[in-house]
Formats: sequence, structure tokens, C-alpha cells
Amino acid sequence: MNPIDWFALLHPVLVILFVYPVVGATIRLGILARERRLKIHPQPPTVGVEHADHGRWVTGGMVVAVLVALIYSFTSKFISPEPPFAGGVQRLALLLLVSAGIFASLLALWRVKSTTLRASFALLTWAGLLGLGSQPEIWRLSDNPFEGSFWASHYWSGVLLTGLMLFSMSAKPEIFRSLKMRRLHVSVNILVVVLLAVQAITGSRDLLEIPVSWQKPAIYSCDFEKRICPAPASSSSAADGLAARIS
Repeated sequence: MNPIDWFALLHPVLVILFVYPVVGATIRLGILARERRLKIHPQPPTVGVEHADHGRWVTGGMVVAVLVALIYSFTSKFISPEPPFAGGVQRLALLLLVSAGIFASLLALWRVKSTTLRASFALLTWAGLLGLGSQPEIWRLSDNPFEGSFWASHYWSGVLLTGLMLFSMSAKPEIFRSLKMRRLHVSVNILVVVLLAVQAITGSRDLLEIPVSWQKPAIYSCDFEKRICPAPASSSSAADGLAARIS
């Protein structure tokens, strides 16, 4: 495997080793916080704060993992000889600069306190991810929500998942203060759990479809509609030689 192939593994590694374990801890702490609030079982007063802190970490980890996947897509297409990367090095530098801006917006979301700034930086972070994801180098099964392939797309379910997580992170003070917001938070996170399962399924599927760099010329010569690949030249020669000996 080349360095770019190892870079391709960084996104799933971050999700598997960090995001999903922290999601499990966040869900568990959320259940404990609810038990304390409803006085079902005695729980330490810190469970609510720990639940919110874990939620911030899992959201930050998800945004970073998405950024890594997007940067890999741009970089791998840039170093690939065919087809040429549209815009050249200037466009690649601009895309990397936007990625850095999204990360800076995420850091700002961690620090700001006012409602307006929290909402602004959460929206700015999500809009930046959407802007990068709309580039032609990003693999999307469909951009039409009325097609089934749209809902089976790893990209679109991941973008929706990240947006829901950013909402919960930005609305943390309101969730603490308002019963309606807590109920909305619970509903949103039920959908988050469903989307995490979808991400695990579609991500595993997409990993099977991404060849390592030296295999791409052979793989992309296949007819994906008919699911047929041209026979290797060595195999054809061997078959011809065997037929000649038999005859």
C-alpha cells in the first residue's frame, strides 16, 4: 500500500476507534442523567455535565473524520494522472484552506457562549462541510432525494448525522434549561443512532468498492453496469497457448 492508501484508512480508523466508542459512553451517560433527573436511581450530579462533554467530543470527532475523508478525496484525485484535477494546485490549496476554516469554526463553537454565536458557528461548520461535499471529486450515489440511492449514500447520511450532532452541541444550554428542548434532543438522537447504524453499513460497503491506488487502472476498466471486467492479457495468452496445444 502507498501512503495515499494508508491515508484512505484514516477516516474509518478514526470513526471505529474514537467516534463509536465515545457514542456508546455518551448514550450511557445520557440514560444516567435522565434517571437522576426523574429520580429513578440515585446518580452523581456530574452525569449531566459528563454527558454533554462526551457529546462535544463525539461531535468534534465526527467533524474531523468527515474532513479527513473529504481531504483524502481531493488529494487522491489531485495526484491521480487521469483525469486531470480541475483547477490544479490553486484549487486544491483553496479546498484545503476551506477545510482549515471549517476546523477553526468547530473550535470556535467549543468556546463561544452566546446563543447567536453558537448557532452561527454550528451552521457555518455544517455549511462548510456541505460546500466541500458538493465538489465533483466527492463520491455520492445520487443528489436526488426522490431516488432510493440518495438514502443509501454514505455521504448524505453522514452529512445529516453531522448536522444533527452540531445542533445538539450548539443547543446544550437550552437543552439543560427547557423540557421541550430535552424532548427534541432525545428525538434527534434516536435518529442519530439510526444514522450511525446506516453509516456503519454503507461505510463497510464503500470500503469494499475502493481499490488501492495501483489497482485502480484495472478496476476502472471494468463495466460497472454489466459487472464485467476485461480478461487479463496474461490469462488470454495462456488460454490461447493451451488451446493451440490441445488442437
